[in-house]
Amino acid sequence: MQAPTWTTDGGLSDLDRAYDNVGAIPDAKAYPARWSEAASEFRERLSARGRARLGLPYGAGPRHAYDLFLPEGAPAGLAVFVHGGYWKAFDRSVWSHLAAGPLAHGFAVALPSYTLCPEARLSGITAEIAAFLDRAGAEVAGPIHLSGHSAGGHLVTRMLCTDVALACAGRIGRAVSISGVHDLRPLLPTRMNDVLRLDAEEARAESPALHAPRPGARLIAVAGGDELPEFRRQNLLLPTIWHGLGARTEAHEIVGTHHFSVIAGLGEPDSALTRALVGG
Repeated sequence: MQAPTWTTDGGLSDLDRAYDNVGAIPDAKAYPARWSEAASEFRERLSARGRARLGLPYGAGPRHAYDLFLPEGAPAGLAVFVHGGYWKAFDRSVWSHLAAGPLAHGFAVALPSYTLCPEARLSGITAEIAAFLDRAGAEVAGPIHLSGHSAGGHLVTRMLCTDVALACAGRIGRAVSISGVHDLRPLLPTRMNDVLRLDAEEARAESPALHAPRPGARLIAVAGGDELPEFRRQNLLLPTIWHGLGARTEAHEIVGTHHFSVIAGLGEPDSALTRALVGG
């Protein structure tokens, strides 16, 4: 993998390269098709067994919907996966297969879509995920365990912040942020901000690292050992800050994985990533 360039004083000189996962992973463009194929096969299999409820609404917008996959028997709780794509790409249909791991442990699994940038601002997406959680939480009893990848890691950690209105907040047992972006300010000068439309005020307001966690918050941050340095830094950042603010935090790296391969473990019942999410 190609690391970003650095200035002599230790600062990043090229933030576009620092956050360019497609440019850093040799076969990056092949991953979306693989994910979509695996997800489609998984949905067909669970639908045939009567264990898939697809396209459930949580709001009035065209992307305000989620898919719910049910375990055999009564659910032990609700596990959630919020997708990444820098808040500007993908939807829930690409990731269905990642429900397999928590399903095997008896959790129902919900995966939402949300309005993408530039149609939405990040503050609006945060509000959408909160609305989704309250709606999905009303469908499934028990604890709620959150996971999200990249931009999704940002969104699930926002749900642990004290400034987010969330009726089901007391039920959240833990959040697993996978390659999450927890401080948005480095994105301000990047080319992707032409789509995100972040300004300094919103970048501060939507950065979990600049908020206090809810009392008793449980955060597990995970990154790939072969990720770009900025993602490994972001992975350490939030657990370090929140540990000093009373949250229970951990930070881990999965050896031999990069930004696109690190999430594969959620599809495996016995993986370390699945165990981190379900609480094993």
